[in-house]
Amino acid sequence: MRTVIQRVSKASVTISGEIKSDIRQGLLVLVGIEESDTTEDMDWLAKKITNLRIFDDENGVMNRSVMDINGEMLVVSQFTLHASTKKGNRPSYIKAARPEFAIPMYDNFCSTLSLMAGKEVKTGEFGADMKVELLNDGPVTIIMDSKNKE
Repeated sequence: MRTVIQRVSKASVTISGEIKSDIRQGLLVLVGIEESDTTEDMDWLAKKITNLRIFDDENGVMNRSVMDINGEMLVVSQFTLHASTKKGNRPSYIKAARPEFAIPMYDNFCSTLSLMAGKEVKTGEFGADMKVELLNDGPVTIIMDSKNKE
């Protein structure tokens, strides 16, 4: 699983002109799933994300997690995170998982994050044409891939 985590002041997902989900201060998590991903990958990422200390403490040092600040999370599926650009100019998405595998994995990932955070995690809609709007705070953007744990 590959994620792009953005510290945000606010973020939202709009589908067909209607806001599906929106959050205030917290994390926007874009997640790409590949066929070789396992529940171990999902659990590792969920634990890292909920405990990632990228929010400022009283001294202006990034020392607090999304849980420490009682922040919100918005998780959006994004198969393009597995784009390969090695050949030509048109990306290949061959590593991205097919929907029959990716949808349950995405749902489980969101549920796991929610359990670890002790609160609802808001979502986009898998496979939908989504418009994601965000105000990146910092900017702070972290990329994590469960295949690069060490």
